[in-house]
Amino acid sequence: MEKLLRFTANDLAKITNHRSGEIKFGEKMITVPKETDLISFLNTCEAKYVLLGIPEDIGVRANFGRPGAASAWDIAIKNIANIQHNRFCKGSQLIVLGQIDVTDEMKEVKHLDFNNTSDRTKLSQLVEKIDKDVSHVIFNIIKSGKTPIIIGGGHNNSYGNIKGTALAKGKPVNAINFDAHSDFRILEGRHSGNGFSYAYEEGFLKKYFIFGLHENYTSKSVLDIIKKKEDRVRYNTYDSLNIRKEKEFYQEMINALEFIKTDCYGIEIDLDAIPNIASSAMTMSGFSVEELRQFISFFGKNKNAAYLHICEGAPDLGEEKNSHLIGKLIGYLVTDFIKSNNTIS
Repeated sequence: MEKLLRFTANDLAKITNHRSGEIKFGEKMITVPKETDLISFLNTCEAKYVLLGIPEDIGVRANFGRPGAASAWDIAIKNIANIQHNRFCKGSQLIVLGQIDVTDEMKEVKHLDFNNTSDRTKLSQLVEKIDKDVSHVIFNIIKSGKTPIIIGGGHNNSYGNIKGTALAKGKPVNAINFDAHSDFRILEGRHSGNGFSYAYEEGFLKKYFIFGLHENYTSKSVLDIIKKKEDRVRYNTYDSLNIRKEKEFYQEMINALEFIKTDCYGIEIDLDAIPNIASSAMTMSGFSVEELRQFISFFGKNKNAAYLHICEGAPDLGEEKNSHLIGKLIGYLVTDFIKSNNTIS
């Protein structure tokens, strides 16, 4: 895994705020020793969860979105390191693997303009490069029997998550996506809006459920495509749940789980579904943080939950004084997943 920048014990110590009488996650989380073979370590370490960062926003740029998602990993890991290690959740359950090395790719996109057709092609090609790196790392994590928790980047990385999981499992997998958008757009070159459609067309994604689509921001063409595939692709809308109250939140979670639980599934979380969270497609209307946390707890406690991916948060786009709040939110979501997933019998 040459495109992985390992997180070291020294890195962890620098971001952990030690305090007398307290034990923080950063004092207990596990890092891979420098000279140790990564695959062997993953195969033998008892910790179940593996934290992986993807500090990029290239897929967002390729999708005409506002860049900024590259900073979420850095903000999140600093917060996670300072969560209290206690009987409710233990830092020792987590291996901090590190981050996908996208340094060169991020340098290359600085001067690319998505309004330029040639530059847009280059952006898509860079997304494809990252796809390969993400799927390779996810494959190795899943193959070792561990559960990846992936943070940061655009929703283009859903493709690598799904592909890596499917290859490790030896069969197509399912996905549930908590999102205002379908990310099931046409195959027009890779970007953050078609990770699921590419995974579907290439045979890595079997069943796909989109939870909480915003009716105002889903095109007729996407709805038509989904309708033709309704045996394998389904959705509900935020408007039907929380505005018109035609459907009930908890019952809809049950319905979605019934649809995907027959096979391993990934839990995909797009933070643009939450109001006033800085993201490439920020919204003022959406689910509450409490509903999102309930969603993760509900889907995390099934034995077929294969990974958690939290994406599109863009601290760089928010007010500097509040940027840490995105990291704090991600910390809640990570621990909610671990707590629920650990209750599997």
